[in-house]
Amino acid sequence: MTVWDRPEPPTRPVPLDRERIVAAAVALADEGGLEAVSLRKVAARLNAGPMRLYGFISTKEELFDLMVDEVQAEILPEERPGDWREALRVLAHRTRRAALRHEWLADLLGGRPSLGPNGLAVTEATLAALDGLADIDTVMRAVETVSAYFTGAIRREIANVRAERATGLSKLDWQRAHGPHVTRMLATGRFPTLTKAVHDGTDVDPETSFATGLDWVLDAVAARLDEPSA
Repeated sequence: MTVWDRPEPPTRPVPLDRERIVAAAVALADEGGLEAVSLRKVAARLNAGPMRLYGFISTKEELFDLMVDEVQAEILPEERPGDWREALRVLAHRTRRAALRHEWLADLLGGRPSLGPNGLAVTEATLAALDGLADIDTVMRAVETVSAYFTGAIRREIANVRAERATGLSKLDWQRAHGPHVTRMLATGRFPTLTKAVHDGTDVDPETSFATGLDWVLDAVAARLDEPSA
């Protein structure tokens, strides 16, 4: 029986429910990452005994599942765009923005499907965007491809955000600090293509990079959908 199917126990003596527990866990994770979340710490935040929480949640993994489902509610758009590309684009960008608000989400993206009500609604909206355009297997491969792109891109962006916070160096500061080493290495002539990229490439902000890569992936999906069926 999943955590969503299991009934909640009585709330006495301290009023508790899964909604309050999950809200406290999300707040802790927003403040200190997933490592800051434990049933003991959540109980302390709620002024309840740790054993009380086990009546609602059996394991920390169940708590993480509930936290992800809570944030999935922020990803689901209020209205479904009519165009499949726009629908997938909106879902990808809303996932990115949710991960920037809740950095810990990046650590839990890409695993097993979220089976909570909000997670299932996001999955339904994603599949429904392509429904009728191809057979269901093609639709699922297309969705997996788009999801693999934005999951990887989000994780990379969050990793960079964390690195800046941990080192105290902005991207520009980091480039300046490592500039002499990179210059010496490029001067060896061993990395001609990398040299071209460093000297001639255009540096773009993370949102632009994310949007550009997403459009390229959607172009590839569109090309596959336009292929005549065998």
